Amino acid sequence: MASERKLDVAAVKSLVVAGWTGRNVAALEAHIKELEAIGVKRPKTVPIFYRCARSLLTSDPSIEVMADKSSGEVEFVLYQFDDGLWLGVGSDHTDRKAETIGVTLSKQMCAKPVGTTLWRYDEVKPHWDKLMLRSFVPGSGQRRLYQEGPVTNMRSPEELIKLYTGGDKLAPGTAMFCGTFAVHGEISYSGTFDMELEDPVLGRKMTHSYKIASLPDEG
Repeated sequence: MASERKLDVAAVKSLVVAGWTGRNVAALEAHIKELEAIGVKRPKTVPIFYRCARSLLTSDPSIEVMADKSSGEVEFVLYQFDDGLWLGVGSDHTDRKAETIGVTLSKQMCAKPVGTTLWRYDEVKPHWDKLMLRSFVPGSGQRRLYQEGPVTNMRSPEELIKLYTGGDKLAPGTAMFCGTFAVHGEISYSGTFDMELEDPVLGRKMTHSYKIASLPDEG
């Protein structure tokens, strides 16, 4: 039987968001251009690792953001605990207006929603190329597919860990968001964001949904 556990957000002591992790150069360039179109500068290196306040990590069903220019991005999330490496799903929710000023700044502006279901990484590693990420946003009165692709669109967990730490393990208590891919259509500033990570080999799926409440911008 496949192993699962529930995430205790309080057990996370360090939060890292890996950006520009795409394995496919053309797809990575598409995502860079997608963000350039809304004023975001190209990264100085690819990939790049942003340290974020661990207090941003949340499994709450809603988050509060400033004004109406933020959006979610589905990602797989790695968690290193004393009993090994675990896999989850999350959204690198980002303030796009702040991102045009500085990406590091924008990473600190919004909560980072995550699902509470975790899978043991060792159990999915043999069929890693089969795992699929998806996100959905509202559209024309119904939920529409916003992002979809295999986790192999991003660099492997081993490669990202090596690039970040220089070794083969994250420090215990570390959570690492591992990158995303381009959206279908334009970036959505919707009031809800649904995400999922599917494992068709073991016949399971982890999901998380959250609402986005916009606070007034008083200047």
